[in-house]
Amino acid sequence: MKASCIALCAVVVLLLAEAQVSMAVTCSPTQLSSCVSAITSSSPPSKLCCSKIKEQKPCLCQYLRNPNLKRFINTPNARKVASTCGTPFPRC
Repeated sequence: MKASCIALCAVVVLLLAEAQVSMAVTCSPTQLSSCVSAITSSSPPSKLCCSKIKEQKPCLCQYLRNPNLKRFINTPNARKVASTCGTPFPRC
Protein backbone atom coordinates (compact mmCIF):
# COMPACT_ATOMS: atom_id res chain seq x y z
CA MET A 1 0.00 0.00 0.00
CA LYS A 2 2.76 2.40 0.96
CA ALA A 3 4.76 1.64 -2.22
CA SER A 4 1.75 2.27 -4.47
CA CYS A 5 1.08 5.59 -2.74
CA ILE A 6 4.70 6.64 -3.29
CA ALA A 7 4.52 5.57 -6.95
CA LEU A 8 1.29 7.53 -7.43
CA CYS A 9 2.84 10.61 -5.85
CA ALA A 10 5.86 10.29 -8.16
CA VAL A 11 3.60 10.12 -11.23
CA VAL A 12 1.66 13.19 -10.09
CA VAL A 13 4.89 15.13 -9.54
CA LEU A 14 6.14 14.19 -13.02
CA LEU A 15 2.85 15.21 -14.64
CA LEU A 16 2.86 18.55 -12.83
CA ALA A 17 6.46 19.18 -13.85
CA GLU A 18 5.59 18.46 -17.49
CA ALA A 19 2.59 20.80 -17.30
CA GLN A 20 4.81 23.61 -16.02
CA VAL A 21 7.27 23.09 -18.88
CA SER A 22 4.40 23.26 -21.38
CA MET A 23 3.14 26.48 -19.86
CA ALA A 24 6.60 28.05 -20.08
CA VAL A 25 6.64 27.94 -23.89
CA THR A 26 6.67 31.35 -25.51
CA CYS A 27 4.49 31.17 -28.61
CA SER A 28 6.43 32.64 -31.48
CA PRO A 29 5.74 31.49 -35.03
CA THR A 30 9.17 32.72 -36.08
CA GLN A 31 10.56 29.79 -34.05
CA LEU A 32 9.29 27.58 -36.87
CA SER A 33 11.36 29.36 -39.54
CA SER A 34 13.72 26.38 -39.68
CA CYS A 35 10.79 24.37 -41.08
CA VAL A 36 9.98 26.65 -44.01
CA SER A 37 11.99 24.71 -46.58
CA ALA A 38 10.49 21.39 -45.48
CA ILE A 39 6.95 22.81 -45.56
CA THR A 40 7.30 24.57 -48.92
CA SER A 41 9.15 21.76 -50.70
CA SER A 42 9.51 18.02 -50.41
CA SER A 43 12.79 18.17 -48.49
CA PRO A 44 12.86 16.33 -45.15
CA PRO A 45 12.69 18.41 -41.96
CA SER A 46 15.93 19.11 -40.15
CA LYS A 47 16.57 18.10 -36.54
CA LEU A 48 16.26 21.76 -35.59
CA CYS A 49 12.88 21.97 -37.34
CA CYS A 50 11.61 18.91 -35.47
CA SER A 51 12.80 20.22 -32.12
CA LYS A 52 11.11 23.56 -32.77
CA ILE A 53 7.83 21.87 -33.77
CA LYS A 54 7.89 19.86 -30.55
CA GLU A 55 8.71 22.99 -28.57
CA GLN A 56 5.93 25.01 -30.21
CA LYS A 57 3.33 22.20 -30.12
CA PRO A 58 1.26 23.90 -27.37
CA CYS A 59 1.00 26.95 -29.66
CA LEU A 60 -0.10 25.25 -32.89
CA CYS A 61 -3.85 25.70 -32.28
CA GLN A 62 -3.26 29.39 -31.64
CA TYR A 63 -1.38 29.62 -34.94
CA LEU A 64 -4.16 27.80 -36.76
CA ARG A 65 -6.68 30.37 -35.52
CA ASN A 66 -4.63 33.14 -37.12
CA PRO A 67 -5.73 33.48 -40.78
CA ASN A 68 -2.27 34.69 -41.86
CA LEU A 69 -0.53 31.68 -40.32
CA LYS A 70 -3.22 29.09 -41.00
CA ARG A 71 -2.59 29.07 -44.75
CA PHE A 72 1.00 27.94 -44.13
CA ILE A 73 0.45 25.64 -41.16
CA ASN A 74 -2.72 23.89 -42.31
CA THR A 75 -1.21 22.32 -45.45
CA PRO A 76 -0.50 18.73 -46.42
CA ASN A 77 3.26 19.39 -46.33
CA ALA A 78 3.08 20.92 -42.85
CA ARG A 79 1.12 17.89 -41.66
CA LYS A 80 3.72 15.61 -43.25
CA VAL A 81 6.56 17.51 -41.56
CA ALA A 82 4.84 17.27 -38.18
CA SER A 83 4.25 13.55 -38.70
CA THR A 84 7.86 12.98 -39.77
CA CYS A 85 8.98 14.78 -36.63
CA GLY A 86 6.76 12.57 -34.47
CA THR A 87 4.47 15.42 -33.46
CA PRO A 88 0.81 14.67 -34.13
CA PHE A 89 -1.01 17.50 -35.85
CA PRO A 90 -3.37 19.08 -33.31
CA ARG A 91 -7.13 18.82 -33.37
CA CYS A 92 -8.27 22.26 -32.36
